[in-house]
Amino acid sequence: KRSGHYDFYRELMYFFKIEEQEYAVKPMNCPGHVLIYKSKTRSYKDLPIRYFELGTVYRHERSGVMHGLMRARGFTQDDGHIFCTPAQLKEEIENTISFALDILKTFNFGFKFILSTRPEDYIGSKKNWEHATKALREALKESGLNYEIALGEGAFYGPKIDIQVSDALGRLWQCSTIQVDFNFPEKFDLTYTERDGKKRRCVMVHRALLGSIERFLGVLIEHYGGAFPVWLAPVQVKILPIADRHLKYASEIKKRLEKENLRVELDRRSEKIGKKIREAQIEKVPYMLIIGDKEVKSGSVALRLRSEEDLGEVKVDKFLRRIFLAIERKEC
Repeated sequence: KRSGHYDFYRELMYFFKIEEQEYAVKPMNCPGHVLIYKSKTRSYKDLPIRYFELGTVYRHERSGVMHGLMRARGFTQDDGHIFCTPAQLKEEIENTISFALDILKTFNFGFKFILSTRPEDYIGSKKNWEHATKALREALKESGLNYEIALGEGAFYGPKIDIQVSDALGRLWQCSTIQVDFNFPEKFDLTYTERDGKKRRCVMVHRALLGSIERFLGVLIEHYGGAFPVWLAPVQVKILPIADRHLKYASEIKKRLEKENLRVELDRRSEKIGKKIREAQIEKVPYMLIIGDKEVKSGSVALRLRSEEDLGEVKVDKFLRRIFLAIERKEC
């Protein structure tokens, strides 16, 4: 109630009673980090303080807006909260933007930045809102980013930068968010001791870079259509022996690749090689190593890609150089 979540999120919260006492499962992680900050006296020397957790939250979304992993009633967020001085605010926002860009570029996402401003139902003073919005705008400018403005789309406690990512179908999904909050520090009296010994109010930054982990994974799957880059693929290599007599050599290859920390599976089934190849391609495994009499004799493998390209016989060392380079470059 003190944070304002009870008033603004009551319809989305799950309540229950134990011995006539009302409880609710949390719709947000913010108040917990606030209480940790407030648990002891803080000095300007301590700031900025950054807390992080993978915290699960629950919101009673309407059934009509639920959408698989993309929008669920229970989800886990990579929630971080930064407590800093007003002078540190701009740098903290810029660092968070840089962190978000590193993540999004690593996954090769298309994205756009949106600055969301004060809604009609808000808490705190207009002065604080203007100060917070200015800090976000200047950080975006300093980072050299183009952005859109979404009037009235901010959180009830502060303006925010939303980062929307696009999937393979061009649909936009809300993932990363960076919010500046002067209001929680006032409501919870969050202070630090300055050089002159006087108490000053800190500034709070809310940040989630992946956002909902479930949604991020859903967008990731849609984005790549299941054909993950080599570095990200759950199974990077599938070894396909043609006959049972090739299993011994295939097992040796598997052990060698696993020693190199590669994610490998060995198809031990007594199926035709054509079926094994088709199923590995359906599973979108980046590399298939086919092993027959010729490969056993020469100490090599027959390399095939999920794109159906057949590269023929290669030495294991050469294959390892190829896959390590693909992983290093984060290639598909």
